[in-house]
Amino acid sequence: NGSMPDRLKALRDTGLIDYVAMDVKSSPEGYALATGVEIDINKYKESVDILRQSGVDHEFRTTAVKGIHTPADFEKIGQWLQGCEHYYIQRFVDSGNLLDKGDAFDEDEMRDLLSIIKKYIPHAQLRGQN
Repeated sequence: NGSMPDRLKALRDTGLIDYVAMDVKSSPEGYALATGVEIDINKYKESVDILRQSGVDHEFRTTAVKGIHTPADFEKIGQWLQGCEHYYIQRFVDSGNLLDKGDAFDEDEMRDLLSIIKKYIPHAQLRGQN
């Protein structure tokens, strides 16, 4: 999840990892809402930078949750991760006990979020569409 950049660096330096998938919970401004806790966003930014400069194949992904994310969040995520190779917006699936304030975006809304991201990350894709 990017909260431990020092561990990520140590793993990178072992040469034993060949792929990293990092959740980007929200825009830097929206992280506290998305995670439910106050965090040091600089650790997450450092982890993103480590991956981008690592030479290790990687992806970034965000699970889109209506009530937590807005189109403006995806604009800011796109600006933050601009130019990355692999970015996915994942559809939230409510299992009934995860969140008390979130819902899934419908397919049209997901496509709208993707169009925002594609301005910055042309190869971005959706995951979890019906």
